Amino acid sequence: MTDDNTNTDDEPRTDGGGTGIVAPDDETPTWRERKERTEGLSRLTYEYFERARSEDESLRRESDYVERDVLAFPTWPHETVRNLALTSFFVGMIMFLSATLPPHIGAPANPNSTPAIILPDWYLYWSFGLLKLGPLNPELAILGGQKLMADRTYGVLANGVIVGAITVVPFINKGSARRPVEQPFWAAVGMFGVTLAFTLSMLSVKNLMPMDIHLLFDLTFLVPPVVAAITYAVLKTMREGYMYDLNRRYYRLRPPK
Repeated sequence: MTDDNTNTDDEPRTDGGGTGIVAPDDETPTWRERKERTEGLSRLTYEYFERARSEDESLRRESDYVERDVLAFPTWPHETVRNLALTSFFVGMIMFLSATLPPHIGAPANPNSTPAIILPDWYLYWSFGLLKLGPLNPELAILGGQKLMADRTYGVLANGVIVGAITVVPFINKGSARRPVEQPFWAAVGMFGVTLAFTLSMLSVKNLMPMDIHLLFDLTFLVPPVVAAITYAVLKTMREGYMYDLNRRYYRLRPPK
């Protein structure tokens, strides 16, 4: 006789069969550790993980699905308990930092004096940097060496181009990939955008940067393509091994009928 949860060599291995798809928990707490978790959020969190592991193992043992079907868990109590635990932790950290490191309140603003350097909020530095693309504004000989538009207008149009490109990307990239290694090209595009935003932010505060302004301007548009090329090359070399491991895992857990 054989146990219901074990397979013989002649039987095909399906998800939930064999010695158990869910790996044994090597970090199972001892009886003393369980007794210490008897009240409050710690006990609730422990019961959540224990119940999630048990239900996951039961569902996988009883199911006969194949390929990439997903077994989900209900919102209550699994997701709710986890989200409450994470929320409580971060709210506590914010309250602790606000109590121990209160923000410094400076002197009132003087409406009769203009600051030497005016900058927007840090998350808009990249947009502010696009307003400083005056050297890229072409001077047309047909206009007697004058520029077609003002540098300020040129920067506003550059903002429109960048924002438009960001808006179009989700409509172009409609793949089902969820990891950068699965789509190296779009991962490289993302790194190009992030790096360009960073270099444009540095350009917006060029008066504060301890380097030559012309060199900073050149690096603003040279660094993003280099970072994108490196990202694409690295992910491309990782793709073959990643897909091999992924397919081997799925075929081990869910062999086709």
